[in-house]
Amino acid sequence: MDQCIEICVKCARACEECITACLQEPDVQARVKCIQMLNDCAEICLQSVAFMAKNSMYAKQHCQLCAAICEACAVECEKFQDAHCQECAKICRECAEVCRNMGS
Repeated sequence: MDQCIEICVKCARACEECITACLQEPDVQARVKCIQMLNDCAEICLQSVAFMAKNSMYAKQHCQLCAAICEACAVECEKFQDAHCQECAKICRECAEVCRNMGS
């Protein structure tokens, strides 16, 4: 569980940093869906941390949903070639994998 908590925190941070960077890009209008997805991903990751930290009976189910959202966020970020989006996508995929394992 500790590994899952750590990667969820790392993913939430990556998403927040990516949002900030995306807002500075000249094509910010093309990134609206991506920014919304990043926001959802950051939130679900932090919620998952809370569920795991308090040993909630719903932690595993929550981690499954987190994995799905992280995966979707990675797909969205990969549409943009800049370094921050590519790095964020990589971290989202790592998080999705760990969350899937946690949820099974």
